[in-house]
Amino acid sequence: MTKTITFNELRKIKDRLPDGSMQRIAEELQLEVETVRNYFGGTKGKSTGIHVEQGPYGGIVELDDTTILNSAFRILENA
Repeated sequence: MTKTITFNELRKIKDRLPDGSMQRIAEELQLEVETVRNYFGGTKGKSTGIHVEQGPYGGIVELDDTTILNSAFRILENA
């Protein structure tokens, strides 16, 4: 399932996550931590299936898969 979101919105979600969330998501989904960080705008490691188009509010991000985003929302709901 793809989702379109602004880059700034994606970064706000990341910034609201409690410490250790990147590691927690990575372990839960059996991914590298850098893969999770890249999903939220990091630049190290392998690609995570996000496509950024420059524009207002940091640009538009199209997420090929919302699994990492859904995990982040679960963490925020329980925080």
